[in-house]
Amino acid sequence: MCAYRSRGIVRRIVHEFKYGKQAHLRHPIADWLVETLDDPRLQGRKFDIIVPVPLHPARKRERGFNQAELLAELLSARAGVPLRKPLQRIRYTTTQTAFDRAERMENLHDAFRLRKNADVRGLRVLLIDDILTTGSTLSECARVLKANGALSVHAATAARA
Repeated sequence: MCAYRSRGIVRRIVHEFKYGKQAHLRHPIADWLVETLDDPRLQGRKFDIIVPVPLHPARKRERGFNQAELLAELLSARAGVPLRKPLQRIRYTTTQTAFDRAERMENLHDAFRLRKNADVRGLRVLLIDDILTTGSTLSECARVLKANGALSVHAATAARA
């Protein structure tokens, strides 16, 4: 589920949040994510945990924060669903912006794994990221979660490119 198309002011806000190190913008963007939970396709669905898409440690150092994690923290508090970080990004990948879907999937293959001692068996997961472009990042994260026993994985993003 995506709250908005990434155009105009939405695009500028997400870009400033992600690349301009404007962490305070997480608040309005988290409001958009809360709106996605009202989507009729999610009505009646219950989630056991909220999981942010992880950044590679080098990328997190570059940006100063993981934008998906900041959004997931706020969404967790507002929705009353526990935040967990069972996923780990284990391979640094080049930026996805110039790739098509097939190249993105190849670039991300085996970039994520479940953290040691993390257990998602039987859990209904809501995966959170800031923006959806092709869905390759969310698909790869969902693949890892399902391969490790997650009962279901749904995703919510603040915007769609």
